[in-house]
Amino acid sequence: MPPNQTHSLDSLLAPLGPLLDATHNGVVIIDAEGKVLIFNQAARAMLGRLNDHPVGRPFKEVSPEAWPDMHKILAGGQPQIGRRLKLVGATIVANRNPIVLDGKIAGVISVFQDISNYEALISELRGYKELHRELEAIFETSHDGLYITDGNAVTVRVNSAYEKITGLKREAVLRRNMRDLVREKVFDHSVTLDVLKKGRSVTIMQNIRGAKLVMVTGTPVLDDEGKVALVVTNVRDMTSLNQLRGQLEQTRLLSSRYYQSLIEQEQYEAALTDMVVKSSAMERVLAKAVKVAAVDAVVLITGESGVGKSLFARTIHQMSSRRGRPLVKINCGAIPASLMESELFGYKKGAFTGADPAGKAGLMEAANQGTVFLDEVAELTPAMQVKLLQVIEEHIFTRVGDTVPTEVDVRVIAATNRDLKREVAQGRFRQDFFYRLNVVPIEIPPLRQRREDIPLLCMRFLERFQQSQGLKKRLAPEVVDALMGYGFPGNVRELMNVLERMAIMSEGEVIGAADLPAELRQGAGGALASGLGLKESVEASEASIIQSALENHQTLAKAAKALGIHPTTLWRKMVRYGLRDHAQLH
Repeated sequence: MPPNQTHSLDSLLAPLGPLLDATHNGVVIIDAEGKVLIFNQAARAMLGRLNDHPVGRPFKEVSPEAWPDMHKILAGGQPQIGRRLKLVGATIVANRNPIVLDGKIAGVISVFQDISNYEALISELRGYKELHRELEAIFETSHDGLYITDGNAVTVRVNSAYEKITGLKREAVLRRNMRDLVREKVFDHSVTLDVLKKGRSVTIMQNIRGAKLVMVTGTPVLDDEGKVALVVTNVRDMTSLNQLRGQLEQTRLLSSRYYQSLIEQEQYEAALTDMVVKSSAMERVLAKAVKVAAVDAVVLITGESGVGKSLFARTIHQMSSRRGRPLVKINCGAIPASLMESELFGYKKGAFTGADPAGKAGLMEAANQGTVFLDEVAELTPAMQVKLLQVIEEHIFTRVGDTVPTEVDVRVIAATNRDLKREVAQGRFRQDFFYRLNVVPIEIPPLRQRREDIPLLCMRFLERFQQSQGLKKRLAPEVVDALMGYGFPGNVRELMNVLERMAIMSEGEVIGAADLPAELRQGAGGALASGLGLKESVEASEASIIQSALENHQTLAKAAKALGIHPTTLWRKMVRYGLRDHAQLH
């Protein structure tokens, strides 16, 4: 390039030196020969050359790393725009353009700017953008409904779960004020307004359009000045929670039932060790006793004399939660009426002539926290019935001669062989006392209605006699048949007495037909006198009893129930005795 042209570019730029030093951007200008004509103060600062004086020096010495690009522009005239350069501690962007004078390239101007701060800002913005994206994903994927308002109660955000839970579309509430939504009865009450009023978190039950019940918790978000900037409301669908609660309650109920069934089964099996239960009638009675033992309800045991009412009362007590406390039996028919009150409730010191000077506690106090068994309860006088009614209902009584009531915690089991309903109708038993006793009635069937129990009862009683008396006895088959064919008006007690008598009076180990009491031999209906053997006599008697039952009852089931046997057993005996034609049953 001619010297006069260089001088011309240099002369053109000379006045611009101070002006370019004032600009924020770095400016470097070289001539066609690569000599530095301009290197302003900003350029020196960005490139770390504040103490250097590059003007007039070859550019390839001043900045060897940038010289190839600058030389390429001088040679080809192709500008470089937005060239990003990484420097130590800084990043710059440079725009490099050729300087053309008289159609020729007279030099290159490079204008560059430090973008380190911009890059940091962009990175921070990217971070915020990523955080916003994550928060948006969390917001939209939350199972809880989220409803956000500003500090003026204007709705600004609603998530998808809220739409699903409430049935409200976000378009219906966005940019709407909660006061207007409450006024329009979209909500019956606004937790947002409560939060703005109280300045703290609030939880309420909210009704949406009168059809959806939700639990909402509003939480304030404060700005730098401590004012509420946002209210974030979490919404939980109570319908699902109520369903879960119902399912949990059902599971607990089933578990409780299963547990109770196991307990009852264990108690049932334990009770079988003390009593004989073979017939279906006694199985039902024992199952009822097991069930009532679990609660403190009053029990009324009815049945003929000798059926085992006392045994059932003891069994119920032993299966109850009071089994570790006393079971006090009170025979209401054995205590004189004049002494009944003092025996039951005791008396105070000096209550009457001949009384113990120290006073005396009654049977009720002796049974405290345990069970009172009122045997032969129908023998109580009306006056005593009233006093016992107070014990059952109020758990208090008053000693003879005292004025201060005494508290007592007892469970009452009563028993009678009378028809108490008839006694009430005839005015001999108080109606209110009867209904208070008859909470859980248990009727024990007589032995003639549960003949299947007789063989096992015989075995049990003989075992006891052998253990207590040292006897070794067994029953001949015809004796068992005779016992099963007898009516036993005295029930289990009579059977036990008969067996004890035969065990004592019989010779040898086998109790035979000759050892039967006269009443059992006569009970065969005179068949023995007619020349029949014992077994044949028993069968004739049994056939006669079955035929009578079939003629007096309309169905096989009713006839079996009257006989105290299972319908299948009855049918088998009907076939055995040729009685199928006598059964006009349906």
